[in-house]
Parts: sequence; C-alpha cells; structure tokens
Amino acid sequence: MCLGIAGQIIEFVSASTDLARVNVFGVERMVNVGLVENEGLSPGDWVLIHVGFAIAKMDEGEAKASMAFLQGMGEAFTAEMAAAWDEENDETNPKTKNES
Repeated sequence: MCLGIAGQIIEFVSASTDLARVNVFGVERMVNVGLVENEGLSPGDWVLIHVGFAIAKMDEGEAKASMAFLQGMGEAFTAEMAAAWDEENDETNPKTKNES
C-alpha cells in the first residue's frame, strides 16, 4: 500500500520546471513534478506526492479532504496510544499491577 500526501505548489525552482517548492501541511518541500508536467501546473495548484514525486494533479477539494482524513488518522492514533499508555501505567489495573 502506498501513501500519497497533498501539497500546494508555491513556485518552480528550475528552468526545466521539474522541481517545485511545495507546501505540505505547512512545511516547504522540494518535489519533482516532472511526471505531471503535461498537466499544465502553476503556482497554487495541488498535487498528490509520493516519495518526493508529484504523481497526480488534484483539485483543492480533493486535497483538503485528503489532508483532513490524514489529520483525523493521526489524532485517532495519538488518542489510542495515550489510552494504552494510561492503562499500562494505571496501578489499579489488575493486568499491570506489580505485586511485590
């Protein structure tokens, strides 16, 4: 399974337009856009990024939905890990109670 992340093109940084500075969740990354250069990319466009390469052009609605989904997954993971940590360190929990 592959994970693609949405990013918004800020600017192109090479004469050949293969490289672009892209905003990914507020962090600027260098991304190779050569695979989708025939899509007529411009600053402000959204692309789907996988391992440093733009693999598809996206519309803003798709990009925002994808980002919201990934943020939700992160929040769910964080909450689950916090609950597991609390259970593991709860001295009243008979599964983890250390009897001396």
